[in-house]
Amino acid sequence: MMPENVGLLIVGAGFAGLGMAIRLLQAGFDSFLVIDKASEIGGTWWYNRYPGCACDIPSHLYSFSFARNPEWSRMYAGQEEILEYLKDCARRYGVMSRVRLNTPLVEARWDEDRGMWRAVVGAGETIEAQVLVSGMGALHVPRFPELKGMERFRGPAFHSAEWNAAAKLEGRSVAVIGTGASAAQIVPAIAGEAAQLYVFQRTPAWILPRPDQPISARARRWFRRVPALTWLLRTFLFWNLDLRVYGFLKPGWLRRLGAKVARKHLARQVPDPKLREKLTPRYEFGCKRVLISSDFYPALLRPNVELVTEAIAEVREYSIVTAGGRERPADAIVYATGFRVTEMLGGTPVYGRGGLELHEAWRERIAAYLGITVSGFPNFFLLLGPNTGLGHNSVVLMIEAQIRYVMSCLALLRKRGARAMDVRPERLRAFVEEIRARLRGTVWESGGCKSWYQDERTGETPAVWPGSVREYQRRTRKASAEDYVFGKVPISLAKNN
Repeated sequence: MMPENVGLLIVGAGFAGLGMAIRLLQAGFDSFLVIDKASEIGGTWWYNRYPGCACDIPSHLYSFSFARNPEWSRMYAGQEEILEYLKDCARRYGVMSRVRLNTPLVEARWDEDRGMWRAVVGAGETIEAQVLVSGMGALHVPRFPELKGMERFRGPAFHSAEWNAAAKLEGRSVAVIGTGASAAQIVPAIAGEAAQLYVFQRTPAWILPRPDQPISARARRWFRRVPALTWLLRTFLFWNLDLRVYGFLKPGWLRRLGAKVARKHLARQVPDPKLREKLTPRYEFGCKRVLISSDFYPALLRPNVELVTEAIAEVREYSIVTAGGRERPADAIVYATGFRVTEMLGGTPVYGRGGLELHEAWRERIAAYLGITVSGFPNFFLLLGPNTGLGHNSVVLMIEAQIRYVMSCLALLRKRGARAMDVRPERLRAFVEEIRARLRGTVWESGGCKSWYQDERTGETPAVWPGSVREYQRRTRKASAEDYVFGKVPISLAKNN
């Protein structure tokens, strides 16, 4: 069978992949394909369908700048509404015909002689592309704890990102392992239906109140009639959140203020001093992901809910035993234990020049220039790559900045009449040294905790951008030809004239 040939192959149909596809169509690029292993588009917002799933960034900012949505029903949208927004964008901008579902990327190899990426997808089909774009996020690759006896458990046991809707929790004894962002949403959502709910906590989180409320029909009418109002609201939200990064970068009044608000929130909602002590973090505010919730603490106060802070010793067929020897019955287990954020591309092999595999290139350090390009991997672009995650603002803003940068790279290729571009190793090294220097002293590396921001192998922090979104937008506004080496064979990305 002859391989399929496209100008660009985009992997992932979430915010990143769909945003890239929309911008390509708008710019007149005609030859591209989006593939996704799932049976629906949506990425993170398709995989995470657990009860209570919602965004912790205001809806009007957690959306594309070119597709502002006047119809958000709440200040913080739920999973179903965000997924429907993405589907609406895909339909409205005409990219659904370019999306191929149930098609995972098996591997990709750079063909140096032909200047092409050769991707094996699905059940073994081959797609050749001049440009490969990874839009694979990390918030869908589950991380499971290593617990003795996990495999022995006889009841339903599943990760929050693989929610088992068929599992009956009503009237049952349910164990939720973890108290991070997913658990803070799941626990309040299921506490009312479970007969007994055990919440197993290893490390407490800093939690701020969630200023969520319905957006009135009147406000939505104004947003429809005067579109500039959604722009003004986005602008206000952007600056309100973006300035908060300075509290994470160095100690000061912003960090102290965040901790003070979180402590007051805890004190106001949890009157029991013993429970409050268990829920008080022993690390600096911001070291781990700060949670936004106004119903997690009240859920823990319910008579049928118990917060368990003893370490888990083992899992048995129908129970969980803690270090002190106490056995708690469990009909079902929910692993709300997060994701393998620092394992970029989910273990999918990508081979660059000389057969070097990307994960092997990252053995000592996970790094990409501006989080987007990697030396030795020509015409390969990462969306939401290393050091581009956020702890304070909307990651959709980072995605759009990266898409704009990739578009400028394509323009450079056409202008130069080149077939391939590869970031200069010295530019990548200089960027990595800068990022490493800037991360030292930040709360993520000196705040006294271990978090998913960090690489367990190296102790470094490849997940977060150590600066404001505004700075990142400026630095990625346009690709510089001086940062890249160009191949001499002309690229022929199909583009409508």
